[in-house]
Amino acid sequence: MKILFASSEAVPFAKTGGLADVAGALPKALSKLGVEVRVILPKYKGIEEKGLPITYPGIRISVPISQGIVEGEIAESRHNGVTVYLVDKDEYYYRDALYSTQDGDYIDNAERFVFFSRAILETIKATGFVPDVIHCNDWQSALIPVFLHTVYRQDPLLGEIATLLTIHNLGYQGLFWHLDWHLLNLGWEYFTPSFLEFYGKINFLKGGIVFSDIINTVSKRYSEEIQTPEFGSGLEGILRTRKDVLYGIVNGIDYDEWSPEADTHIPAKYGAGDLAGKAVCKEALQKAFGLPVDQGRPIISSISRLADQKGFDLVSEGLERMLSSGVRYILLGTGERKYHELFSELAQKHPQSFSLKIAYDNTLAHLIEAGSDMFLMPSQYEPCGLNQLYSLRYGTVPIVRAVGGLDDTIKDDPIDPGSRTGFKFDDYTVGAMLKAVERALAVYRSPDDWKVLAGRCMKQNFSWEKSAEEYRALYETAIKHHEFR
Repeated sequence: MKILFASSEAVPFAKTGGLADVAGALPKALSKLGVEVRVILPKYKGIEEKGLPITYPGIRISVPISQGIVEGEIAESRHNGVTVYLVDKDEYYYRDALYSTQDGDYIDNAERFVFFSRAILETIKATGFVPDVIHCNDWQSALIPVFLHTVYRQDPLLGEIATLLTIHNLGYQGLFWHLDWHLLNLGWEYFTPSFLEFYGKINFLKGGIVFSDIINTVSKRYSEEIQTPEFGSGLEGILRTRKDVLYGIVNGIDYDEWSPEADTHIPAKYGAGDLAGKAVCKEALQKAFGLPVDQGRPIISSISRLADQKGFDLVSEGLERMLSSGVRYILLGTGERKYHELFSELAQKHPQSFSLKIAYDNTLAHLIEAGSDMFLMPSQYEPCGLNQLYSLRYGTVPIVRAVGGLDDTIKDDPIDPGSRTGFKFDDYTVGAMLKAVERALAVYRSPDDWKVLAGRCMKQNFSWEKSAEEYRALYETAIKHHEFR
């Protein structure tokens, strides 16, 4: 089986969120199963500085954009034994950020990712690597199924390729004003509610949902939630029409990268049977964030995009009450300007108990997972989430809202506390969040019970092996569906 994994970001080349982690780890796991998988993403500014091997085999592509032709080049790299194609077009991708600045999206994102989607199809023709399935991810590559079923439908090389679209976050759909329609070179008959039109705008993700052979999300719960008005972001209707080909597969994590027994980013290694190294990491974490070292005080942390979706309106409102209960809170992330300013003010107000770093820092992320006692994820919605899975592995007990993948992966049954792997709350309110924090603190105050809980968390298995097997089966399903469409 041949798979081309199309993603707008992938570790270690470029990352803004969990999609990059998936795009870095899933192809590696698929390759171990004997799947011939290749990855394709844009060649962003900064990739060459990472010291990764990059070659230029002389592959040039021509992509129709509006009434013109845009030329590009394909570079190649390797990671974890997987071939990676990099779409090189400085005009579109040589920028300080991938999609936006803190002041808003790049105004030419429609053109940038129309080019990316068509560049992928032209790369297949130029390289001769013809996959059985193109695995598309989110709105940035959701136009691939649209183009395959329209302008490339009669292409002898591309016409038999099946498609799988993974929705990592339905809240981001690739919405653009109708005057960008000329970029796609599609007839206006496709700018209708049955296809890509969405309240007068072009919706890239909707196009992918309509035209993909198979659709999946990154947890079973989320695949059900997005068919409802509360979580469907306006696409619940079109998703319900395709519910027979809508699946949910929980993301895995790469234990070669995220495991305290082997982590090269932390000052002391440890395992479920001996947590002594975690205390060393906790001390280092407090020093790294400028907090007085106090092993007795519980540390709750978050690593996240600072956005409403991630529940930071709850955190900002409830932070001072949380700190008054004796905890310390550590926050790492970047995002909306309002949260940069708000949390910076709170950090200045509470320098002994709250520390903030507005940054993406992988080394600090590992130290936070290892040195914290608890990890807070109070999301409005969460398709899967990865940090709760990292936290489990590091014995850092998750406190989460019971939505999407957070609900699927964390156990908190009041009837069976012996199976607990975290603390969940249902209502999206500050009070519900703080009650979950207090339940966690009540267990923390009993060191023996906390040690048992942390050890149980560390024994959970969310490796990519199981999920990769499910994806391989889903590819086979996509191929079958494509034969009959």
